[in-house]
Amino acid sequence: MCPQTAAPAASRIPRDHNVCRFLTRRAHGFYARDAGVSHRKNLRLLRKIICQESTTFKNVWTTHSASPIAYERGRIYLDNYQCCISSIAQEPRILYQKPKCSKSEKIEDALLLECPLGEMLPSPSDYKSSLIVLTVRNWLLRLCADTGEVLEKIYLADSYCKFRYLSWDTPQEIMVVKSAQNKLPAAARQIFGNSVTDVAVSNGILIVMYSMGLVRLYNFQTILEQFMEQPFDLGHEFNWNGQAGVVGKYPFGLPRNIKITDTPPLLFEAASLENAFQIGGYPWHYIITPNKKKHKGIFHICSLKDNALAKNGIQEMKCCSLEPDWIYFHPDMSGRIIHVGPNLIKVLKLKEVKSNTEQMEVAEDFTIVANRENCVNNTVTVTASGRVVKKRFNLLDDDPEQETFKIVDYEDELDFLSTVAVTQIGADGRAHFDIHCNEYGLLLKSIPLLESWDVTYSHEVYFDKDLVLHIEQKPNRRFSCYVYQMVCDTAKDDDCSNQEKPERVFCEKGGRIFEYT
Repeated sequence: MCPQTAAPAASRIPRDHNVCRFLTRRAHGFYARDAGVSHRKNLRLLRKIICQESTTFKNVWTTHSASPIAYERGRIYLDNYQCCISSIAQEPRILYQKPKCSKSEKIEDALLLECPLGEMLPSPSDYKSSLIVLTVRNWLLRLCADTGEVLEKIYLADSYCKFRYLSWDTPQEIMVVKSAQNKLPAAARQIFGNSVTDVAVSNGILIVMYSMGLVRLYNFQTILEQFMEQPFDLGHEFNWNGQAGVVGKYPFGLPRNIKITDTPPLLFEAASLENAFQIGGYPWHYIITPNKKKHKGIFHICSLKDNALAKNGIQEMKCCSLEPDWIYFHPDMSGRIIHVGPNLIKVLKLKEVKSNTEQMEVAEDFTIVANRENCVNNTVTVTASGRVVKKRFNLLDDDPEQETFKIVDYEDELDFLSTVAVTQIGADGRAHFDIHCNEYGLLLKSIPLLESWDVTYSHEVYFDKDLVLHIEQKPNRRFSCYVYQMVCDTAKDDDCSNQEKPERVFCEKGGRIFEYT
């Protein structure tokens, strides 16, 4: 503890009181030399810089690929994670390039691991960011995120199932590895039913989905405690059911040590169209669509405690569009709800009903509206000469010639709500990336995306601190990645840049062509 400067006698607080208060703040992570304090100050400063009028985002470089492109925390992965490029540098910088792998080593899925647990780890390399990858032959590999070096290898299982997907149960702590769907054994069909279409584990809950739109929730921890036959530790020897080996080593892999012999206690059950089901809010609520096709696009917000529909809990955009609207709980843990339609984004909140504190009401917090011209979509119009013209069809709410919201996301570290709105006239589509205040929805910054945006293609946009990254998938497996970085220009520089088109340079690095300014 650093020495304290003595205060004047009249205002001095007893030292014991100071120590107790200081230790209490330390226990909650608030002390001056904590690295997190500096990080939070830097993020507040970055937020102010981004919001300045002179700050722009510039397309610094672009690359193309014949295979899918992935992005994770400042790293762009190409060629099935064999090539890793830093997105932080002004020019493309290859962090590592691995030789082309065989089909048996193909990576199926990947997760970034970068938060060490609150305990001592065996190796210094364990504290660095790692990429957890799942291969087609059921190997789970931990790679160094910056070099691609294999740090750890775990063999999952023999050929009785093919693992394909990785996800988090508890983020950065408990990982879930899921196989492709297999025909359920007789015992599982007897316990869970024979119409199971998918399962997932999230936040300690086993989620089972059925073909008829039914969703059932079970306590996964209870299942572990009730049906685990014997616990095992990775890297330790085992001798069980006539098999001996090392847990996680080839050819034994991970023993199947959970045998469910009875139906686990049911936590919750709901019927929802297309198994769409979400839990969130405070107090806990869930969102479903009634299990009938005519109710598509209608969302019910109900209390998880007693299934009671919240006041104003039926949410419907009442839009006529090809693409459906979507709704989800805000990822900022505020308990709010985001409802996105073609030209309108509603941020909703749950609050107590004044006349009944036991009931919750869905109220509008703020809205974000697309920039469209005020036009009346009449089916009958009258020309200047008085001739009556009837339209054969109405204009859809997500007609590509009108500005339409395509992506809504949340940047948690800077507390920004971001949107991508697109307008396409003919073959030329234009998009802009907008940054909004997450608390009030105010527009803080609009960033035009220079590349043409075709609404028929698949698009992903990432906003990561001072970076905006656009990944596009074109027909015939052609992928493009456009990298925008924050630039703090003066007004004079802006005038110059508007008059002269920036020169594009092509270069080859690691056998790959890059285009940058």
